[in-house]
Amino acid sequence: MTDRDRMKELVAALNEASAAYYSGQSEIMSDREWDALFDELAGLEKKTGIVLPDSPTAKVSSESDSGEREDGAAEPSAQRRVRHEYPALSLAKTKQVGDLVSWAGGRPVWLSWKLDGLTLVATYDGGELTSLVTRGNGEEGADITRLAGSISGVPSGIGFSGHLVVRGEAVISYADFEAFVAENGEDYANPRNLASGSLALKDSDEVRRRSIRFVAFTLVAAEPGGSEGLAPEFDAGSWGSRMALLDSLGFSTVERVPIKEPDLINMTAAVDGFSEGLGTNPYPADGLVLVYDDTVYASGGSVTGHHATRAGLAFKWKDESAYTALRYIEWSCAAASITPVAVFEPVELEGTVVKRASLCNVSECERLGIGGAGSELEVIKANKIIPKVVSVRKAVGPLVIPTSCPVCGFETRLDVGASGARVLRCANEKCQAKRLKRYERFVSKPALDVDGLSINTIARFISEGYIRSFADILRLDSREQEIAQLEDFGEKSAANIAEAVKKSRRTTVSRLLFALSIPTVGQEAARLLAKSGSLDELIVRARSGDDKVFSAIEGFGDKTSKTVCAWFCDPENEAELSDLLPLLELEDEQAETSDELKGLTFVITGDVERFRNRGELKAWIIARGGKVAGTVSKNTDYLINNDPDSSSTKNRRAAELGVPVIPESALFGLAGGEKEADSR
Repeated sequence: MTDRDRMKELVAALNEASAAYYSGQSEIMSDREWDALFDELAGLEKKTGIVLPDSPTAKVSSESDSGEREDGAAEPSAQRRVRHEYPALSLAKTKQVGDLVSWAGGRPVWLSWKLDGLTLVATYDGGELTSLVTRGNGEEGADITRLAGSISGVPSGIGFSGHLVVRGEAVISYADFEAFVAENGEDYANPRNLASGSLALKDSDEVRRRSIRFVAFTLVAAEPGGSEGLAPEFDAGSWGSRMALLDSLGFSTVERVPIKEPDLINMTAAVDGFSEGLGTNPYPADGLVLVYDDTVYASGGSVTGHHATRAGLAFKWKDESAYTALRYIEWSCAAASITPVAVFEPVELEGTVVKRASLCNVSECERLGIGGAGSELEVIKANKIIPKVVSVRKAVGPLVIPTSCPVCGFETRLDVGASGARVLRCANEKCQAKRLKRYERFVSKPALDVDGLSINTIARFISEGYIRSFADILRLDSREQEIAQLEDFGEKSAANIAEAVKKSRRTTVSRLLFALSIPTVGQEAARLLAKSGSLDELIVRARSGDDKVFSAIEGFGDKTSKTVCAWFCDPENEAELSDLLPLLELEDEQAETSDELKGLTFVITGDVERFRNRGELKAWIIARGGKVAGTVSKNTDYLINNDPDSSSTKNRRAAELGVPVIPESALFGLAGGEKEADSR
């Protein structure tokens, strides 16, 4: 085969994989494989001096700042295309910290997450959002302004009357991704895959359900309007100052650290800091981005190939891989799909022992060519976090797909999922696994707060037959010894779960009502219901035959009242509640709401001391008239952190904006001298 023929093969394979990567289809190639083929293509182009017309090396990367993938037909042609006011060129990438130091050249720089989502450009004029556009091919993108209200973090209005352009990443947190897949049984490979597919949807309510968040990573332009001027402290020539402006306008911005003297020691320390934070970062990140603080200098660079030489440099961690032998494939049933999980001989990767990795769906198993026990697998921890099988060196025997559900024993069927992949499902509509989302809410912090029961753990216990009802969750302490024998648990984990279950039995009526997943009853509705009477009184009223009995409660109305009454009158719910209540010790509700904190906005970070969790502290503040925001901005009155000297991002932003940082105990003085939290 000639070099040119090989280049044609590589271009076709890379472009096909890129289209799947961004369109929400099932992935047909891992990032690691894509990078290897991309580098091979670039090497051949350098050797021959030939660049084929559709080569991804000659195109602006579409939805990623790394210069890695181009999505061509990722966005439906039905969406209106818009030319960008400021073209978005891609960045060169490296896996060497030394290259970051050389690129910085001794100039002050900033290092931030390279979030793994879909890049969007938001434009504001006169304080109002005028457009929201995908990055597309860097020159033009798809207009998705109609979906702006369904994406968290895209304000409809800002306190800036001029012209402002901001770029950010549309991302879905790991927790929201797992919850969505568990509830819907969809076969998306990762959060980025789901985010990309979601923004091609027409239904804004469905997009909102995907929990997409916009995280700003750079201010492209800020031109004051009329006589308006920017704050004296704003320095348009400083990237850090430009990001601080976005903070003050209420945007969620990417986590970042300044490096004033970017030598090898300081750069390595900064990269290591982000490496350590990979496990706690709620959003997927596939690397880091280095930018100059001096935006004037940065804009003076040239364009080499498809890279802007001074716009920034992307850094990716090297994936550490290991070969191991497959022990068996575990078929885990959750919500509407049965997911294959590879269980293999333990290997050490990135300092931890890895023994299992999700295979996503049947199509992924077939793509890898995985077989039965004894198959030799190559495993990595993608982005140092998620265990992943990237190749099969030797398949032993065929892949055996179960014909019966591992939870209920009902027959299974193979369907084609939303992303085009083959997915195994349980055909039983009443399979207990399909209640997974309800169980997740039951154990959540605003509900019974059973610490240690993640959605994956619940799914595992359903598959093991431990959970068939709400009451079974509160009986898990009786299975402590069985849980301790499960792979990946052990005596300590089992003991922690048992202790958490025992603590959760003491709860309030409002928490219980929220935990039961009664349709239309969220936290506030549950609180109002609980305020209107004891649980026994509520049940009697609900079953009185008057389905409008709760209509007089503030914010309820006839529809909500009917829904609540219908839930309590359902025989299955009645039986489940009768089984559950003897296991609970219901406490008095918190005191009546007050207004001691009215008009004050708080942000909470770090560990809490006098409350069980941050959610309880948030509820305590709201009950006293205060507001709780997620990010520090100019509208924040106090940042609550029991470690005021912390170097966390929120503490740094508070210092930049002059927001007071107070310990949790100071709240009680603000709320009229209270000494202790109500929950203790």
